[in-house]
Amino acid sequence: MRAISSMATRHLLGDLLATASAAGQPPVELTSVGGVDAAARVADGESFDLVILADDALRRLAADGRVDADTVTPLVLSQVAAAIPAEGEEPAARAEGSAFPDTAGLRAALRAADRIGYSTGPSGTALIRMIEAWGLKDELGPRLVQARPGVPVATLLARGEVGLGLQQLSELVGQPGIRILGILPEDSAIDTVFSGAVATAAADPAGAAALLAFLASAEAAPVKAAHSFAAP
Repeated sequence: MRAISSMATRHLLGDLLATASAAGQPPVELTSVGGVDAAARVADGESFDLVILADDALRRLAADGRVDADTVTPLVLSQVAAAIPAEGEEPAARAEGSAFPDTAGLRAALRAADRIGYSTGPSGTALIRMIEAWGLKDELGPRLVQARPGVPVATLLARGEVGLGLQQLSELVGQPGIRILGILPEDSAIDTVFSGAVATAAADPAGAAALLAFLASAEAAPVKAAHSFAAP
């Protein structure tokens, strides 16, 4: 069985698929690439059994007939967090609570940063829209650094290429050379639901549907929590 996902869920899916295999599910060959690239490969007709992407991207594929719309299943909620560079190679620990007290604090941090790293995909798009809504596009635009597809924002931080990075919490936890400040404040939160669906080109649609049901089950919940994902 073949599955494709965005990079944001690759570590989670590695552990989830191992748990699924131990529970009797079939082995899966997982391909994880940038979300934009993953959606393009599915849209181009490449053969996969299971597709796991941001919910809005998956529903666009469903509208185009590339995944079975009736099988689209929310799996996890991912929250965007802020991080800064840190010395040493210790894996970054999750910080509880918000990185800033409110939206005003987030705006102030962005305006004070020399360079700001952000990701491709839905969380990066949402950040840019928020900056535009605040009227800060012209001020912050020259300092915004978008990570290349498949490159974590944590890498930009660890290399000193940016002084403040915003990416999904699950992508920051465990990365060396950074310190996680916390998730974005409630009044400017950027949340992404990742869902799974059976591809219309699936070689084993019944098997893919059974695996998807396992990934959405209570048995998978502890693995999701361990990777800093919340319930959708």
